[in-house]
Amino acid sequence: DAGHRVLSGQIERGAATRLYSVVMVADLRGFTRFADETDGEEVLASLNTALGELCDLVEAHQGEVMKFMGDGFLAIFSLEDRDPESVCAEALAAAEAMIAANAALNGLRAEQGLPPLVVDIALHLGELMYGNIGSSRRLDFTVIGPAVNEASRIEALCTPLGRQLLVSESFAAACGVPLTSVGSHPLRGVARSQELYTR
Repeated sequence: DAGHRVLSGQIERGAATRLYSVVMVADLRGFTRFADETDGEEVLASLNTALGELCDLVEAHQGEVMKFMGDGFLAIFSLEDRDPESVCAEALAAAEAMIAANAALNGLRAEQGLPPLVVDIALHLGELMYGNIGSSRRLDFTVIGPAVNEASRIEALCTPLGRQLLVSESFAAACGVPLTSVGSHPLRGVARSQELYTR
């Protein structure tokens, strides 16, 4: 979609549209320690293998990877001209497929004597600003807004809560799938605590 927007002339800095979307933040738990203790070529190969497979699953479920962030990425599942429940179902199916694929990959890593890289995923539903952001010399199609920040804060709670998947109140309300509450938790930099859910 970013490529389509560039080709259609939407390339001015600050040109943005409001977009209601599921936000996915995914991150590889344990990667920082692995990178500190491992040869650079192996680190790069492991990262490309893990993220490549995860991103393919996002796109297979009609999501769009917006940007890579170190050992993780930000993706969206747009609700534009689509039913919220079906979009949330796609995003949830993508997350569950990612966790299963990650487990299989870690089985192969164990056979090779490599440590696991466990994927943690947050899903949140909210309004975003989608468009060109950057400097006069470099522009990036991306999304910004409180929903992105909240998704990032939710993902950061995966490790302390011992969960690979956490979803927000707004996502849980829209997805139409039974979910399990893991309680109300404060999100860093966000005014109110939020009840989080998992499968």
